[in-house]
Amino acid sequence: MLQHLLFFCLGLAALAVGAQLLVRGASKLALSLGISPLVVGLTVVAFGTSAPETAVSVGSAFSGQADIAVGNVVGSNIFNVLFVLGVAALIAPLVVHSQLIRQEVPIMIGASVLLLVLAQNGHIGRVEAGLLLALLGAYTVFLVVQSRRQTAAAAGEAPAAEPQTGWDRHWAAQLALIAGGLALLVLGAGWLVDAAIAAARALGVSELVIGLTIVAAGTSLPEVAASLAATFKGERDIAVGNVVGSNTFNILGCLGLAGLVAPQGLPVAPAVLNFDGWVMLAVAVATLPAFLTGRCVARWEGLVFLFYYAAYVAYLILAAQQHDALPLFSAAMLWFVLPLTVLTLVVSLVPLGRARH
Repeated sequence: MLQHLLFFCLGLAALAVGAQLLVRGASKLALSLGISPLVVGLTVVAFGTSAPETAVSVGSAFSGQADIAVGNVVGSNIFNVLFVLGVAALIAPLVVHSQLIRQEVPIMIGASVLLLVLAQNGHIGRVEAGLLLALLGAYTVFLVVQSRRQTAAAAGEAPAAEPQTGWDRHWAAQLALIAGGLALLVLGAGWLVDAAIAAARALGVSELVIGLTIVAAGTSLPEVAASLAATFKGERDIAVGNVVGSNTFNILGCLGLAGLVAPQGLPVAPAVLNFDGWVMLAVAVATLPAFLTGRCVARWEGLVFLFYYAAYVAYLILAAQQHDALPLFSAAMLWFVLPLTVLTLVVSLVPLGRARH
């Protein structure tokens, strides 16, 4: 057990360092192309910080561990919104770009709905996986073209960007960072998956629960680091765009690739279709009213997000153990906490509606 714990920690460290190298190198390349900070957050940073999820899900799918592959993506999406945005909002209220509200969040919600629709037969085959990857490619091209047009239109109104400095300003160094980051991600993902599977079997916990919690949180550490660093630096667009872009990429990219490499396609556990997938969709939808309240994720909303993540993890643990407190806990969440939260959000939206009139 000690050996599994050691490799799990080494895997997390390799994932975190590898993602940071990848994001640094890719961000330098993207910024030199004149892409806006929001689009950098939605694409380069989001795709880079989602590389651990991709490596873990693809590796798990290839080795036949479908529950970890799917659970990792669903759990990471829940973790990204409730935990990453929650902690970032507690540090400083997150001002939300209007493009996120009108375009990117609806796309994230649409990807969540599409996943549930495609998985209704309990299986994601190669055709469905190919569709997810094709949509990711189209979405990425659309974002880059849109951003470059906006940048060109504003070129005459803004001063020229400062030239990049530092040892990694050259393309060779940037490519080396990307290659080194990818190598660490692949290595760390292998250690993490092996240790997680061994821990699940030793403790008698299902691989789905391990994927939804420990692996999901572990592979989302780069999102935590990137969003918190962006928040501290005042780059709120990157902080929020990273989360929204990562969630869209996790569904379209991670599961798309995992579905293609899985020997017999990617089975989807009934628990995902009956509960966890709907939690992922509800969390995605919940970002809209949170973003619309003054186009800012306030500290109290960040606290609500963190509370719900703790409640979700508590539910998974109680359900896995078939604990006697599970019915009471579920009833309290369903009949008291959820209605109270909905009422609070509705009340907070009233002043916004009046202001528009």
